[in-house]
Amino acid sequence: MNSIEVCFTPELIHLHEVKNKLVVVVDIFRATSTMVAALTHGVTELLPFADLESCRAMEAQGYLIAGERDGLTAPGFELGNSPMAFLEGKYAGKKLALTTTNGTLAIEKSKGAAQILIGAFPNLQATASYIQSRNLDVLIHCAGWKGRFNLEDSLYAGALVQALSGSHANQEDGALAMSSLFTQASGNLAAYLAQASHAKRLQNNGIEADIAFCLTLNRYKQVVGLAGDGALRVIEG
Repeated sequence: MNSIEVCFTPELIHLHEVKNKLVVVVDIFRATSTMVAALTHGVTELLPFADLESCRAMEAQGYLIAGERDGLTAPGFELGNSPMAFLEGKYAGKKLALTTTNGTLAIEKSKGAAQILIGAFPNLQATASYIQSRNLDVLIHCAGWKGRFNLEDSLYAGALVQALSGSHANQEDGALAMSSLFTQASGNLAAYLAQASHAKRLQNNGIEADIAFCLTLNRYKQVVGLAGDGALRVIEG
């Protein structure tokens, strides 16, 4: 049986080995949820960037540019980090470059893995089924908030640990603890996560619809992963 473990923030990734593992990067509020929404609704490729300037420079190459810092659209960017912007297919056929406070940094720090997938609640089961078709140990890399633990990413980790329980064994206490936490919260994720610090930040910005979308389970069958050229694409579904 393969193993599964959880890294709670990019600041702790040095404590984990990514080589030869399948890494699932998760930033529920909202980067990875936005990535899944954009690619599922017709964006052809998505380039993630850890810094604003590299992302902004892609506009000259014909990319839509999306930038978020501290929950708000970064100055000079056409789009921010809202999954709702993509749900009607307005940007179908376009290429997107995206930088966010936490999620794109987690992707950058996951490089060197055998494979990188993007985790979100709306395609949780599709991602789990894809992972079970691969013979690889799994590391769930939570983006957290500015280097700190956050609740929503860790709950997703618990949900994925449970979904993979038939094929992947817990190798450390983090995976076990998050599985237990998800059991406690799964009856009403929205109510449980209303306590979360980042949910409160987003509510203060008036984007409750984003939060509702990010907590929707199994809306999509598409699986999103990082291709060899550094772009995110739908790799199955």
